[in-house]
Amino acid sequence: MLTLPTYVLVTPARNEAAYIELTLKSVVSQTIRPLKWVIVSDGSTDGTDEIVSKYLADNSWIELVRMPERKERHFAGKVLAFNAGYAKMQEMQFDAIGSVDADASFDEDYFAFLLQKLAEDASLGLVGTAFRETSGGPYDYRFVSIEHVTGICQLFRRMCFDEIGGYVPAKGGAIDRIANIAARMKGWKTRTFTEKMYFHHRRMSSAQQGRIKARFKDGAKDYAVGSHPIWELFRTVYQMTKGPFIIGGLALLSGYAWSFARNVQRPVSEEMVRFHRREQMQRLKEFLAGKTVRMQA
Repeated sequence: MLTLPTYVLVTPARNEAAYIELTLKSVVSQTIRPLKWVIVSDGSTDGTDEIVSKYLADNSWIELVRMPERKERHFAGKVLAFNAGYAKMQEMQFDAIGSVDADASFDEDYFAFLLQKLAEDASLGLVGTAFRETSGGPYDYRFVSIEHVTGICQLFRRMCFDEIGGYVPAKGGAIDRIANIAARMKGWKTRTFTEKMYFHHRRMSSAQQGRIKARFKDGAKDYAVGSHPIWELFRTVYQMTKGPFIIGGLALLSGYAWSFARNVQRPVSEEMVRFHRREQMQRLKEFLAGKTVRMQA
């Protein structure tokens, strides 16, 4: 029988009173609990801290860290909160480190499943699973690379996480994508396992304006991580077939082009840009050769 890795978790939480108890109940009920779980309240003012505090007395392995309220809201703040939690574990012995958002829930053997995958394949550096939005259907992984592990819930082998230097505090986002690419650059495999699923409870905007804005931001993130212009054109065409039809793809391309025209500084190295583009061009060649290729991530 394989010996499963030990693990710890960090959850950055900013005003998550509506959902964090679902996450708390999920982690507390795990068949294999983390050695430690640090929840970092990133200046929450909505009662998040009080909800977490109810669980501390009966679960000594959970720790709440409070950070001061900040006016500016950006993705780098999430990384700063994560790092504050990870700092609490530097002297501990463990094999894997997980980042879990405070609006996710999962069944009781969720982390046992992921730990089993790490135990079975020593080359895996980052693992995760498919997810379902509670406001809609499951994410369509026919069109998303299973090499990409979404940032809502990521479990890293500690050696991999330390080798990539942790998360990059990119204000514009794409933090999870940068971590995925960085891991593969270091020779690790990254994998989403679609046979398992968790729930993401954040309500996604269904308004047309909100979805278009999200597509524009996705295009900007594509530029930030160095997506190849040819790949972006193919992705634009694909996105035109998804709602909001036509305009969604144009918004994606506009976000990419706007960042290109402004010569926005990328938060990643030129080496990573070249590596990422090589991956994309290889996948594009496979697509043109008639193989099944996923046109996202």
